[in-house]
Amino acid sequence: MYMRPPPQPLLRDRSSQRYARTRSSLAPPCSAQERALVAICATCSRAPALQRVPDARSSRRPQRALACLFPAVIRAMATCVWLRRCGARLIRLAFSDRGLCPRAVCWAPGRAPLRAYARGPGGLPTALLRTDSFVGGRWLPAAAVFPVLDPASGAELGRVADCGAAEARAAVGAAYDAFCSWRSVSAKERSSLLRKWYDLMIRNKDDLAKIITAESGKPLMEAQGEILYSAHFLEWFSEEARRTYGDIIYTPARDKRALVLKQPVGVAVVITPWNFPSAMITRKVGAALAAGCTVVVKPAEDTPFSALALAELANQAGIPPGVYNVVPCSQKKARDVGEALCTDPLVSKISFTGSTATGKILLHHAANSVKRVSMELGGHAPFIVFNSANVDHAVAGAMASKFRNSGQTCVCSNRFLVQRGIHDSFVKKFAEAINTNLHVGNGFEERTTQGPLINEKAVEKVEKHVSDALSKGATVVTGGKRHQLGKNFFEPTLLSNVTQDMLCSREETFGPLAPVIKFNTEEEAVAIANATDVGLAGYFYSQDPAQIWRVAEQLEVGMVGVNEGLISSVECPFGGVKQSGLGREGSKYGIDEYLELKYVCFGGL
Repeated sequence: MYMRPPPQPLLRDRSSQRYARTRSSLAPPCSAQERALVAICATCSRAPALQRVPDARSSRRPQRALACLFPAVIRAMATCVWLRRCGARLIRLAFSDRGLCPRAVCWAPGRAPLRAYARGPGGLPTALLRTDSFVGGRWLPAAAVFPVLDPASGAELGRVADCGAAEARAAVGAAYDAFCSWRSVSAKERSSLLRKWYDLMIRNKDDLAKIITAESGKPLMEAQGEILYSAHFLEWFSEEARRTYGDIIYTPARDKRALVLKQPVGVAVVITPWNFPSAMITRKVGAALAAGCTVVVKPAEDTPFSALALAELANQAGIPPGVYNVVPCSQKKARDVGEALCTDPLVSKISFTGSTATGKILLHHAANSVKRVSMELGGHAPFIVFNSANVDHAVAGAMASKFRNSGQTCVCSNRFLVQRGIHDSFVKKFAEAINTNLHVGNGFEERTTQGPLINEKAVEKVEKHVSDALSKGATVVTGGKRHQLGKNFFEPTLLSNVTQDMLCSREETFGPLAPVIKFNTEEEAVAIANATDVGLAGYFYSQDPAQIWRVAEQLEVGMVGVNEGLISSVECPFGGVKQSGLGREGSKYGIDEYLELKYVCFGGL
């Protein structure tokens, strides 16, 4: 029987002695039986046809163990051969709940150290699946690990290093050391390195998309779109790196000149959410690196593989050690790690995307040392449809705005305000579009447009909002309950007869729920839309030019979509007002979040 070895992993472009390390702590001492198996694995890729199945933990002699081989051992042999071909000098077999797991202990110089080989779920690319933290250009294990689950099935995708406060502080130290040299790298060279990173993302876009779908549940087509969106931030900021111009100011004094310089702020901490596990990183990191800053990324515990895959590609692109660091951690350690990162005196900048409640905690940490902060926090986007609107266009916009990523985006429409004259027509066509165009399923299935929610807690929140609305007089037009596919799936739901006192009108749902509120006048719609303490995005449909100008100016949000349901673009500033955040990301303004202005007075001329 012959087992085809796994595909050759991507190799780093840069070779260094730091990669040639003996990491014997990663595998337990070999038994005589294991050593005998390794002896065969290292020299042969064909498994002999043998009869009996041995007890792998028994004390039988190795010769007897070799006479009875079972499928797990065959897989181990193929893996060992693959590891040897990739440069492993010593291979050990470790026992786990999944059977024999070959592990590379010592690697040849210039090869990426791979902590453990595990067959990727759903055909995932093992070359980009990393499980250790990435600090100072090295893959480092932690004392503990935590599981990452597939939200569609609940199956374990892998176990990732569970970093704590000590590892977080070490990452900051590595970033600070790297900053001392990275800040002096020319803008042209920083631009070139970001462009190489972008090129690698495009080259590996399909593999990166599969990782996103596996760990977040997002439909594969949406994941592919996110990877392109994510990569384009690196492309954009590779170009912006060369445009951080200063100023020359002529003063009243004839013998003086005033200069304004733009300089990098220093080490930036980047804390990102699970709903866009790649794009939220590159939107921040691209700007930071272009400005000359170094970063420490703490990805969401639900989706660490995307951040680690980006680290692998950054290393291949030649990003110097310590410039891009990743410290994953479990939810249990998230508070301690966040506090360690945000209070470290070597950190000069914090960039966070997530809930308003968590953002307030991080602001408190930043206040003690007066750090620069940019935050993209929660939203509660209104979607207004006026009588003059083209109803078909409004329905199309509503579908795009509401149900992308199963309603799990910060700019998703959360409240649909429809004027009385077209209310019934809009609701009818909206329901028809939902029932016709949305298909719930596993993200890897081609037909799927609605994947699972990220976890059961998210489903429970949608259930709570639906139940509250029904108890107060709302009507289910379509959907309204969990989907039969599993505990993390929820039917796309449309509610009518919704009022402002219902939870779905006052809180962000973050799920596939579309509540419709009927209104009479423009003033009433604007008042309802602004009756919240957050203001990230807002949408409205109208064919009245005067009304368009009035409403666009009166909506208390940072971004407005007029007759458009999708507003995000790398070229445009992304951010909100009120308690939806501080600062802007993307666009030509995004790099300013990582730059300080320095005034220089040049006298004696």
